[in-house]
Amino acid sequence: MKYLDEYREPEALNKILVLIKKATTRPWNIMEVCGGQTHSIVKYQLQKLLPQGIELIHGPGCPVCVTSLELIDKAIEIASKPDVTFCSFGDMLRVPGSETNLMSAKAEGADIRILYSPLDALELARQMPEREIVFFGVGFETTAPAIAMTIYQAKQEGLKNFSVLVSHFLVPPAIEAVLSSPKCVVNGFLAAGHVCTVMGVEEYPPICKKYQVPVVVTGFEPLDILEGLYLCIKQLEEGRFEVENQYARSVKQEGNREALKMLSQVFKPVNRKWRGIGDIPFSGFGLTEPYQHFDAEKRFAVETIKREENPACISAEVLQGFKKPHDCPAFGRTCTPENPLGAPMVSTEGACAAYYRYQRLNT
Repeated sequence: MKYLDEYREPEALNKILVLIKKATTRPWNIMEVCGGQTHSIVKYQLQKLLPQGIELIHGPGCPVCVTSLELIDKAIEIASKPDVTFCSFGDMLRVPGSETNLMSAKAEGADIRILYSPLDALELARQMPEREIVFFGVGFETTAPAIAMTIYQAKQEGLKNFSVLVSHFLVPPAIEAVLSSPKCVVNGFLAAGHVCTVMGVEEYPPICKKYQVPVVVTGFEPLDILEGLYLCIKQLEEGRFEVENQYARSVKQEGNREALKMLSQVFKPVNRKWRGIGDIPFSGFGLTEPYQHFDAEKRFAVETIKREENPACISAEVLQGFKKPHDCPAFGRTCTPENPLGAPMVSTEGACAAYYRYQRLNT
């Protein structure tokens, strides 16, 4: 976009802020969907730079935060089995289950490994054919292609001791869930640029039309976010409800066709339970029929585990933008990164963690 072409120019920030101020004639509530955007907003205190009446609302775009309580308990149940080597991205280990977390299970003797790539889990399966290797597949559409490729490769090699505990979420159904709530006050959205790098933007025009909201795809730097806000406010002020792509340097209209092809082969849309929010129809990925034997839930018979949320945690309201983290009585007191009640205080993309890290002294 125009101002990001002048990214190193010191006046770029001021130019965008002036445009936002000139464009704004009334209050607007704009939700940034992604937790990475939330951290930039809180870290750089972008809210304080905006005209009065422009309110930024933090959305449910943190896959660690929305992974259901019962899925964490399923992971702990599987990881605790003596013949299992359980593999996960590091940010999942301290997410609280109903009674404990994966880090505690590891301390008690479970073979839990922190990996940076699902392909590393595949290598473990090759090296240790006598053990069951389970990978915790967590993420939005951004991490799903790599995990789909891993499952595809496992099938190609005929690996019998590899499976995935699937916890993938889809962003557009979550946006619809937010807009369908009777408590919704959101007027427009900043969509996550990295998700759209994979999926493209073709899912958003029907949402814009149905709910009369603009959706602007943005990046994660302060200038990305501010320019996205300007484009969103400009649409709202003009009565337009369209998809705009601020992050055109990375996002194509059609997305990544090769990644989409792999996703459609390995995964299919399924109903998914979001932590604190509940079931959202077709808001997650599940394995297609040819890959069902890689489903860890089925392999280890943990599908029936059900859990209730901690009533002291208001993460559901935070994730839907109804409340800010510091509205929670437990925030910074009985709920801290060292002793979290809910996932948003643990995750590097969680809104509660962002407020605790950057704004705790100001709240």
